[in-house]
Amino acid sequence: MAAVGSTRSGSPAFGLGHLLTLTILALASDACKEVVLQVPSELPAEKFVGRVNLMDCLKSADIVHLSDPDFQVLEDGSVYTTNSVVLSSGQRSFTIWLFSTDSQEEREISVHLEGPLEVLNKRPHTEKVLSRAKRRWAPIPCSMLENSLGPFPLFLQQIQSDTDQNYTIYYSIRGPGVDKEPLNLFYVERDTGNLYCTGRVDREQYESFELTAFATTPDGYTPEYPLPLLIKIEDENDNYPIFTQKLYSFTVQENSRIGSTVGEVCATDLDEPDTMHTRLRYSILEQSPSPPMLFTMHPSTGVITTTSAQLDRELIDKYQLLIKVQDMDGQYFGLHTTAKCIITIEDVNDNLPTFTRTTYVTSVEENTVNVEILRLTVQDKDLVNSPNWRANYTIFKGNEYGNFKIVTDPKTNEGILCVIKPLDYEERQQVTLQIGVVNEAPYTREASSKSPMSTATVTVTVTNQDEGPECIPPMQTVRIRENVLVGTRNDGYKAYDPETRSSNGIRYRKLSDPRGWVTVNEDSGSITIFRALDREAETVRNGIYNITVLALDADGRSCTGTLGIILEDVNDNGPFIPKQTVVICKATTSSAEIVAVDLDEPVNGPPFDFSLESSDSEVQRMWRLTRINDTAARLSYQNDPSFGSYAVPIRVTDRLGLSSLTTLNVIVCDCITESDCTLRSGERTGYAEVRLGPWAILAILLGIALLFCILFTLVCSVSRASKQQKILPDDLAQQNLIVSNTEAPGDDKVYSTNGLTTQTMGASGQTGFTTMGTGVKSGGQETIEMVKGGQQTLDSRRGAGYHHHTLDTCRGGHVEVDNYRHTYSEWYNFIQPRLGDETIRGHTLIKN
Repeated sequence: MAAVGSTRSGSPAFGLGHLLTLTILALASDACKEVVLQVPSELPAEKFVGRVNLMDCLKSADIVHLSDPDFQVLEDGSVYTTNSVVLSSGQRSFTIWLFSTDSQEEREISVHLEGPLEVLNKRPHTEKVLSRAKRRWAPIPCSMLENSLGPFPLFLQQIQSDTDQNYTIYYSIRGPGVDKEPLNLFYVERDTGNLYCTGRVDREQYESFELTAFATTPDGYTPEYPLPLLIKIEDENDNYPIFTQKLYSFTVQENSRIGSTVGEVCATDLDEPDTMHTRLRYSILEQSPSPPMLFTMHPSTGVITTTSAQLDRELIDKYQLLIKVQDMDGQYFGLHTTAKCIITIEDVNDNLPTFTRTTYVTSVEENTVNVEILRLTVQDKDLVNSPNWRANYTIFKGNEYGNFKIVTDPKTNEGILCVIKPLDYEERQQVTLQIGVVNEAPYTREASSKSPMSTATVTVTVTNQDEGPECIPPMQTVRIRENVLVGTRNDGYKAYDPETRSSNGIRYRKLSDPRGWVTVNEDSGSITIFRALDREAETVRNGIYNITVLALDADGRSCTGTLGIILEDVNDNGPFIPKQTVVICKATTSSAEIVAVDLDEPVNGPPFDFSLESSDSEVQRMWRLTRINDTAARLSYQNDPSFGSYAVPIRVTDRLGLSSLTTLNVIVCDCITESDCTLRSGERTGYAEVRLGPWAILAILLGIALLFCILFTLVCSVSRASKQQKILPDDLAQQNLIVSNTEAPGDDKVYSTNGLTTQTMGASGQTGFTTMGTGVKSGGQETIEMVKGGQQTLDSRRGAGYHHHTLDTCRGGHVEVDNYRHTYSEWYNFIQPRLGDETIRGHTLIKN
């Protein structure tokens, strides 16, 4: 960007009229303000001097002129040297004229440059003399250029209080750069108030310093409030703009339209924002490969776009750009850096696959399948192994029978032509295929004169193969009458050689013959009847008997066929009645329908003739036959027969006179339906045979189960009673053993006939229990019997020990009581005192 005020006074380009205009501006313009800039005594060319706020004077200024050609001012008010300047006298001044063509206003700004000597020697005293009457204790704008070369200490300004006319004032400052980091960068002279800087300042580290100034008397009195001082560090263009990346990578599709966005680059600058120092401009320095230039870069945004629609990946797939960013809005004295940008051209399907040849010839042997017969190659300039390159092949003509298939080899992109269904040389000796190829991705070129599909013609020659015999058709038939004589010869199965279309040299062998009815001639395939044929046999289906024949040629190649022997029917089966038991429910009907069947074909079957075949006049008198249709008749009784079963012989004759006799078992029954008679045939027909129905059987089983339950309950009750120990009651009147004789006792043996329990005593005084029934006499001795009585027991008198014995009631055995002997005296002494007890009940059975 060119500096404003490109036409300067004193320049050789000035004409007389222009000088006159400047003169008029100088005379007519109003003074706006004066600006004092502290600079080094020597300024190189293109050196930043300072900044003047042009907007404060005239916002709408569109013409700016400088009176000194060694300086120029930019749009933001930055003042730069155009040539090397030396302040020989320590100062230099020039004027900036501002003019607005819209409002016709003019302003001027006076700029004074002061070098270090002038500042130190003259300015403080001059200012003190000239402006003492105007000085006030108020904030004073102050600035310094970053990275100033000095000399140091560098005078910045003077602070002064009006109270110094009445008091001796001492000046001091505090704040960052004084007593805070960075320490001792600024100081003020105590007596004069002159403010100095002691070293260089980097604006990128410290943009400004906020100090506080104090005015005090020697005795500590403070006549002024603390004065805030702002020292702004004026930016110097000392930082290069830096790209955010050293290498940028972008992609763009080939054949993109002009103006398509490729990518955007970005750079940063640490200098003061919103100044010319950070106003960046982007540009492309060079392109590799060399021009024509296909890309452009927006100078302000860094966006890269295409300038041509001729990007072709197949020619150049990658470009490298050297890009530059420069501050000062791209002016030649601005700082700049460079970076690289790699632009990759992305492939699109703008190239069709094309066959390397338009015609192909190949061959295949007949009857082969799942074999590769040809590979077709194509060329495609698009990116390898991408959908734009991979080919899809199609057979669009000549494959109407589905014999062929073509697939793509993923590695070579070739089309592999295969046979998936066998070809027959005898049917077709040559096949012509039309094959097309396209890419997986759709073709992107707009309206094109080229066909979107490349095609090729493939001629496939089918070669002959010695295939062996052919069993065509696989099912062949012959007709034979079923009553033909054994040994009769007939035609058989015929196989053919596809080469000669004859049966010469073919041998035959029988593979299956379910009933072994025929033999097969090995040379001719004819059959000979080996056993009698029966059309009504189970292995015959719909009158056809099938055998399987194997045909072989001289090389052992074979085929298999089926020979169906169609058996022609003869009238060799008489009609018969399949249902030989007939029930007539007398309560509802007086007749029954009988049906006859004939295993022969209908030509040898019905109409049938039914007749009673019996010499017994009683049968003729009792039964009568009436024809219903060709295959059925009605049998009805006469003279009201009694219930029972009757044998009725009936002869059935077919149309050719062949007959058979069937004896029917006719049951005359007292029933409503036939099933009733079947369930209760004895009662209904008068037979004495008794049959139990299901309910009767169930009742019997339930009764048996109930009986077993009762017996089981009794057995369990007795078992529990036998296991329970019982003790003789104290009152022996209710249960006593009484000796019925005074004879000397002998050995007593007791035999049990029931399951009762008794008690025996021995001489030791111990008692025992055993089972006893009524007394039984043994060996001339008397027996004893248990008598129910009182509750007192023997062991209450005799002692504590006793033995308990139980007879086995299931086996009916006996137990001998030999452990104890009872003398009469012992029984007598035990029982006698209790004879008078009124509680004694029972009776004594005395046996002699």
